[in-house]
Amino acid sequence: MKAAVGDRIVTASGVVGGAVRDGVVTECPHGDGSPPFRVKWSDTGEETLVYPGADTIVDRQVEAGSDEWREARQARSLTWDVRITVVESGGSTTAEATVMNGPPDALRAVGHARKAPEDPEVPLIGDEIAAGRALRRLADRLLTVAEADVSAAVGHKAHLHK
Repeated sequence: MKAAVGDRIVTASGVVGGAVRDGVVTECPHGDGSPPFRVKWSDTGEETLVYPGADTIVDRQVEAGSDEWREARQARSLTWDVRITVVESGGSTTAEATVMNGPPDALRAVGHARKAPEDPEVPLIGDEIAAGRALRRLADRLLTVAEADVSAAVGHKAHLHK
């Protein structure tokens, strides 16, 4: 990832439900534009040194009409929300995970948890297990859909490493 002074940087939260932060690159200590970058954040005005990870994008400020500008215009940014609904009854917990505004077809998966009769009643543990299983199954379904889409795009059976 490369950046230059004046580029906009956007970083997703490392916490589920956390805010997406954006700021402006104010300094690039390395001449080749490689990290780290000094960034002035728009929400707080503070400047920090940023070592960008996979959750960060750089919106390059380039001259309109240039090849770089045309390439940057093709970048996409999406937000998919997953809703988890948990129902507990008699030592058994069921969680349903649903992608709310993502792919065109609704994706959902269900996970279950059941406590042993001798175990103490700790509802949070059942919630965590059922939700984790639902999310794992949802991820598998999303990868299956992606695999079918790749197969259709390339014209032959594709296999994703899951």
